[in-house]
Amino acid sequence: MAAFEYIALDTRGKQQKGVLEADSVRQIRQLLRDQNLVPLEVDIAAARKDKTSVGFGMSRRIGALDRVLLTRQLATLIGAGLPIEEALQAVAQQSEKQHVNALVMGIRSKVLEGHSLASSLAEYPGSFSDMYKSTVAAGEQSGYLDKVLENLANYTESQFESRRNVEMALLYPVVLTVLAFFIVGALMIYVVPDMVAVLEGMGQELPLSTRILIGSSEIARDYWWAIAIVIVGAVTGVRWLLEQPAIRLTWDRQKLALPLAGRISRSSNAARYANTLSILSGSGVPLVEAMNIAAEVVSNSWLRRRLGDATQRVSEGSSLRVALETVGYFPPMFLHMVASGEASGQLDAMLDRVATYQQAEVERIVTTLIRLFEPMMLLVMGGLVMFIVMAILLPILNMNTLI
Repeated sequence: MAAFEYIALDTRGKQQKGVLEADSVRQIRQLLRDQNLVPLEVDIAAARKDKTSVGFGMSRRIGALDRVLLTRQLATLIGAGLPIEEALQAVAQQSEKQHVNALVMGIRSKVLEGHSLASSLAEYPGSFSDMYKSTVAAGEQSGYLDKVLENLANYTESQFESRRNVEMALLYPVVLTVLAFFIVGALMIYVVPDMVAVLEGMGQELPLSTRILIGSSEIARDYWWAIAIVIVGAVTGVRWLLEQPAIRLTWDRQKLALPLAGRISRSSNAARYANTLSILSGSGVPLVEAMNIAAEVVSNSWLRRRLGDATQRVSEGSSLRVALETVGYFPPMFLHMVASGEASGQLDAMLDRVATYQQAEVERIVTTLIRLFEPMMLLVMGGLVMFIVMAILLPILNMNTLI
């Protein structure tokens, strides 16, 4: 029995979307007709390829918050003794989002066919990372799936909270910046030209600031489309360059050496790596395999390459602390806590602690930068407005002096 997504028309002519389980598309269509619905489209919910959208207009991928809720609910239900297929059905019924419902039912249909939960999750690589699937597989093999899912839920929730805190902190500065550019642009295009016409009619030599303002206003008014094309082209060009492996590798290496951005990059990648390694090793995944998976969640390509070398050293018999020290970008406290975890046999607990510390360090730095950015943006905005006002007032004041 498989899960199918459908679009149908009810007796009032309105479209209805949902998910049903049956053995075939024909049976689904018959079930819909029995409910006085006219089937328009029916498709199997379990897709082999993970796409951003499908013919039903519903995203195949789930967001971070949906993943947190799904993991938490699944851990609770399996911990209560429900079979996996019943737990998945309960989670699907609990969700109010159609695409989440379809995804969970698609996973359930694979489980009913005899596949493991981890292999069923592999049908949706855009929604579940390799770390997520490996952790679930380790839980199934060890017989402690409920406890592993609980740890995984805590991990995904902490990651979501950290990302949301940074996004919320960035919201006000971004809005302030956009508003500032909008106001200055409106002044340059709509207000300044009218004032310039009056100033030019005075017949006197204009101050340098006024001439600069007039030239800037004319460029913004007559060539705004060219400015927009240049900006879009520059952004597109930079993104294309960074997609080239060699250029990306060079940029990521240089970024790690920058004074402030490098510190943020090192700390955030260290936190992500330690957190992933902690959850994997605590779930029973072998250390070398856990290191390979954890390296994939590191966003910096140069650091990821260095971690690959460290994994090779561990597979050859080196200790984790010595291998990570050769990477060269992890903080000393990180390495000391790893060594302490290896010596005490509590590596996963130490990794979890250092990950929490590194993530808090990143949030502290980002919050400080944002607090510094806000007054700086106000100063820049005030300076631009003052320049415009003075450039307009100076010719008027000069005229009064001549009179």
